[in-house]
Amino acid sequence: MSRGMLIVVSGPSGCGKGTILAEVLKDDKFFYSISATTRAPRPGEVDGVNYFFLTKDKFESLIKEDGMLEYAPYCENYYGTLRKPVEDMLEKGKHVILEIEVQGAMKIKDKCPEAIFLFILPPSLKELRRRLNKRGTEAEDVIEKRLNEAAGEISQAYKYDYAVINGDLDAAVEDIKAIIRAEELRVKNSKNNIDEVLENA
Repeated sequence: MSRGMLIVVSGPSGCGKGTILAEVLKDDKFFYSISATTRAPRPGEVDGVNYFFLTKDKFESLIKEDGMLEYAPYCENYYGTLRKPVEDMLEKGKHVILEIEVQGAMKIKDKCPEAIFLFILPPSLKELRRRLNKRGTEAEDVIEKRLNEAAGEISQAYKYDYAVINGDLDAAVEDIKAIIRAEELRVKNSKNNIDEVLENA
């Protein structure tokens, strides 16, 4: 069995990452990596489903033991990606998807340069503004702040391997599937297939 691939997905708020990934994850060869945090669970949140909820001491001991692929402090809590569940799933041949912001993605790139880095783009900042307004959940000044953050994030897209524009959901999902299929067929990821052909002479 071939080892799975680590797929790191980033994109600004409102670009439709969650909707796209929900479609991709309907294929059981993919596994969505759940983040760990030291914040308390909110009502209805379940450990191991929404997050892995850890004590601060446990999180810090994992940092020291290199048990985190990446982490960052935010609002007096830690957030990060546990190494072991990711490694376990990769060994089982699953493609592991990390949905993560740019700063965390670049930390993953340092530790796992073989990972595939995908950036989801909105068709335009104008369209992103329309989508954020359509949500109707945030005030205008918050939306302006999000758009400024989005422009900064989008300028980092050059550090990724692929950029997928989410103008049409079905097309974006197909683009991502095509990227993954192409990566599966790269020689470095096809060693088992090549060996199998040679052994069955």
